Amino acid sequence: MIDLVERLRAAGCVFAEDEARLLRDAAATPGELETMAARRIAGEPLEHVVGWVEFAGRRWAVDPGVFVPRQRSELLVRTAASLGSENATVLDLCCGCGALGGATALALPGSRLVAADIDPVAVACAARNLAPLGGTAFAGDLFSPLLPDLRGTVTVLLANVPYVPTDAVALMPPEARDHEPRYALDGGPDGLDLLRRVAASAAGWLAPGGRLLTETSEAQAALAVAILTGAGLTAHVVKDDDLGATAVVARR
Repeated sequence: MIDLVERLRAAGCVFAEDEARLLRDAAATPGELETMAARRIAGEPLEHVVGWVEFAGRRWAVDPGVFVPRQRSELLVRTAASLGSENATVLDLCCGCGALGGATALALPGSRLVAADIDPVAVACAARNLAPLGGTAFAGDLFSPLLPDLRGTVTVLLANVPYVPTDAVALMPPEARDHEPRYALDGGPDGLDLLRRVAASAAGWLAPGGRLLTETSEAQAALAVAILTGAGLTAHVVKDDDLGATAVVARR
């Protein structure tokens, strides 16, 4: 154990003791532990190595190559839960492993849960996570794979689109830029290209009074509000300093 902690610390793992414990718990044999430790030391995200992420009080499977949900994104879930109601229709766009949509549906009993992502690998992961909750995951670009009967019925639209400006992707930690898909990080020149595309179609999918929730950086928040209001929605910013999170909530 001490040797593993030292190896992880030497590799730059800030929480080496905690990571060593998680790796030991996840490994079935000493050989498997060594393989997992080598992957982590080489820079692979811990969540990909152990196969799960802790998010909103629950473990969610996350496969190698799938975007790992950030803890700050719990602001979207908490905000959605405070605005939604039982028997909501929850749509999770750019869903990754499905943790945001799943956590929101759990907070809103009786919800219909639908998720979509452009990456079939992410969709397969989300499908496993959401099936026990009665959720369905589709592969395709934003709204394109969704069934027509969903139009005009969505009460909670989680759009955790990529929002890192293209030039800033290279500045991200190696765990993200080397092991997560570029499409899940790069939001275009100002980081808001995907949000513009979502905003252009959102009103047609939202129920009257339905909300769209999206995460941004603090510096992008005002422009994100302008994009959403320009699409005919009303929008405001919410923040959580403890999480270091900024989000925009828009209403049809």
